Amino acid sequence: MISAFFVGTLFLLSTSSAQAQQEFSPTSVGKGVLLVASPSLSDPNFHQTVLLVIEHGRGGTVGLILNRPTNVLLSEALPDFTVLKRTNYRLFAGGPVGQTQLVLLFRLTQLLPDTRQIIAGIYVGTPRVLERILTQPKPTETFRAFAGFAGWAPGQLEHEMLEGAWGILPSDAFSIFDNDPATLWPDSISRLRAPKTISR
Repeated sequence: MISAFFVGTLFLLSTSSAQAQQEFSPTSVGKGVLLVASPSLSDPNFHQTVLLVIEHGRGGTVGLILNRPTNVLLSEALPDFTVLKRTNYRLFAGGPVGQTQLVLLFRLTQLLPDTRQIIAGIYVGTPRVLERILTQPKPTETFRAFAGFAGWAPGQLEHEMLEGAWGILPSDAFSIFDNDPATLWPDSISRLRAPKTISR
């Protein structure tokens, strides 16, 4: 069973305002960029993954894997959340850290209580926001639920990038809620044109 959890580290990390750029450079890591795993990255936790960085700063980096849907229905993971009954929302595997904890990512038309903005229109939030979306739906608003997240200690991700493990795309390269998770990684690889970004 998943515990409803709003990642506390999101409020503890001191963020940087590095602008996302489509280049291979540790300085281009910032909140809201997409991390694209190199084809040579064999770590099973991140093989052929695309992550959204939801926090980056002096305290480290937190991200969510966007392309690993599970066979678990969210209504099964949160059986006491009655508004989810008879829905078919899938739980995504967000990363190897805190896999019994739930992280909710939203596309919203405006900032709401119990949310924190990642980039324009994209927020993390609490189950209260989820209930509002399900009971008062708006056409452009949606969400994804993730079990766990990915985390890097200060400097760890930058070191991995220097080793060629990750490429970076700006967050607007794809609609992270609408694109097919099965094609997100190959589509991201095709976007990374710089030869030095991704190992052949």
